[in-house]
Amino acid sequence: MRVEQSERIERRLEPASLDRARRTHEPTLEYQRNRLLAGLCLMAGIGLLLGVPFALRAGAEFFLPVTAAMVIAIALVPLLEWLERRRVPSGIAAFLCLFLFLVIANAALASIVVPATEWFRALPERIPQIQANLAPVIDFYSNLQKFVDDTVQMLAKGPVAAAQASAIAAPSSIMDYVSSAPHAAIQLFFGMLVVYFFLSGWTRLRERTITSRGSFGGALATARVIQNVVDSTSAYLGTITVINAILGALVATALWLMGMPSPLMWGGIVALLNYVPYIGPILAAILLALGGLMTFADVWVALTPAAIQIGLHLVEANAVTPAVLGRRLTINPLLILLSLSFWAWVWGTPGALLAVPLLIIIQTIAQAAGKPDIAGFLFEEGTLVAPGHEPDEGDD
Repeated sequence: MRVEQSERIERRLEPASLDRARRTHEPTLEYQRNRLLAGLCLMAGIGLLLGVPFALRAGAEFFLPVTAAMVIAIALVPLLEWLERRRVPSGIAAFLCLFLFLVIANAALASIVVPATEWFRALPERIPQIQANLAPVIDFYSNLQKFVDDTVQMLAKGPVAAAQASAIAAPSSIMDYVSSAPHAAIQLFFGMLVVYFFLSGWTRLRERTITSRGSFGGALATARVIQNVVDSTSAYLGTITVINAILGALVATALWLMGMPSPLMWGGIVALLNYVPYIGPILAAILLALGGLMTFADVWVALTPAAIQIGLHLVEANAVTPAVLGRRLTINPLLILLSLSFWAWVWGTPGALLAVPLLIIIQTIAQAAGKPDIAGFLFEEGTLVAPGHEPDEGDD
């Protein structure tokens, strides 16, 4: 009798105990499933990050002009919106923005490229003067003296001397260079079309992207990200362009007072290379030192242009740029170096010029969307750090 009662009690308790065990076991299964999915997502993301650079490098003929055109178009969006607020049609406003950019870019590059051609052709003739200027230093380094002598002989017999002897007329604008390179002309034309169609359809594209969100919060977040990307990119490029132009003008004025030929070309080189952080100013100083050695007989006077550029750059980089840009566009120097080395490896010199704008765009989107939390995945439970979220002290 007691055995039968015990069996009936066990049968009554069995569903409850099974239910408790199931409820206890379900979170464990869900947790394992989430960890597995998160691990797969992280592995897929790492694989994508490893594969994208090689794809970008292999497809540089397509990706480089498209990326450069998108960065330029984003920087021109504030001017486009300013024209549209004054009832200028989108197509005409886009054409005016593109035309203004091309005029300024062509004038700036032509002022650099045309005189630089003459300096390059005069280099073989000026190498003995450079050697004579550096003689006090070279005397301490006999091996360097031999290297310079070998270099002089190589340049005297190499393609540079042949280029000097040729009677090819110097180009009058950047379009002359493009016309001699049909491949570059096609890429330039393709990039201009991307800029134009992006700007002409910007208003509709932005409205369609925002209104296609499924909730008001999603639409608001999308609008905020788009506006932040445009504001950050245009503010950085616009501010840096003005600062670089002023820096180039100051260097050109100083060189003009010294009597150095082609001061506008040197000022343009300084302004252009200043877009490339860290490496650009160093390269500009080396070129100015070379130009000074080609021009002036005294070695200390010859190095003065480079010293002027270095002094002005130190003031600009440590006082002017931080004060103008402020904290809103402050970027970690390590990220700048990584971005510079990455994009320079992928696309060369154009990639180095695009490194900081692309870093700003990626950083702005990442701050809004959240960043992968690899450390959290390895040691805790999180896989994505949402913007503005800080874990509570009681969180496990």
